[in-house]
Amino acid sequence: MNGFNYKEIFKNNHGSIARAISLIENKDPVINDIYDDVFLNANKAIRIGVTGPPGAGKSTIVDQLIDRYLSIQKSVGVVAIDPSSPFTGGALLGDRVRMSRYIENENVFIRSMGNRGSLGGLTKMAQEVGDVLAASGKDIVIYETVGVGQAEHDIVKAADFTIVVLVPESGDEVQLMKAGVIEIADLFIINKSDRPGSKRLSRLLNDSLHNNPIKDKALPLVINTVASTGKGMDVAFDKIISEIDNLIDIRAIDDRRLVRYRSRVRDYIRQSLEEEFWTDERKKKFENITKSIDTIEISPNSMVKKLITDFK
Repeated sequence: MNGFNYKEIFKNNHGSIARAISLIENKDPVINDIYDDVFLNANKAIRIGVTGPPGAGKSTIVDQLIDRYLSIQKSVGVVAIDPSSPFTGGALLGDRVRMSRYIENENVFIRSMGNRGSLGGLTKMAQEVGDVLAASGKDIVIYETVGVGQAEHDIVKAADFTIVVLVPESGDEVQLMKAGVIEIADLFIINKSDRPGSKRLSRLLNDSLHNNPIKDKALPLVINTVASTGKGMDVAFDKIISEIDNLIDIRAIDDRRLVRYRSRVRDYIRQSLEEEFWTDERKKKFENITKSIDTIEISPNSMVKKLITDFK
């Protein structure tokens, strides 16, 4: 494969890991030749999602988690997702400068990914990159993503355990409960808790959680931190460890992984069928048909029915 020995991934060769991730990002068909082998070696790592609004300090929290995992002899891979930047990763890459101290550490691998204009394929890529990191022997794979929109929800679904980070100024963001944050969170971290409003947000969150319990799901814990100084991070880390251990003990992690696997299979089938259907000839015909639209007097549904009839 052009001098690429993918089996070096399994020996934690960071050059090979980076090459494989580039193949995934570029949708290089070579990845299809190696992916089955990668996946078979990718099922041991614990995957943690860290999400929340911009400016919440997620990168600082991830940095603190890396340190603590290293202190208990665990290796870490980080997939940092930036849905807003099509090319460079934008501000996320700037925030991640502090993580450059791990560049020579063979037990840490950090990769930032932009969406390249396509949120639809980002979840698939992020999960596959996570598989590569897991196959390399990383004990922990962390997905860090900005925001709490649908795309971020999908990315977080790649995780076994999910942390939602908020800040005191986002007190009104408890309304995000309506957007399903409660459903995806296993732990809430209120970061920058040295600022006014942190106790109020903590109370609001706890009240919301107790008033809106989810069947068969433990209430997420709420922890206050000041990650920039490390305050509260030992407590947060201990809770993350104990909560994940509990999920493993009750086999909830296995259940989540099965749900995730089924979802991935559905997505792959959908993608495969679309790729099979959209031949060059059909794409050209579709463009010609849509260009023929010259009125907005017909409802979109009726127009679609007409176009599909013409298409067939």
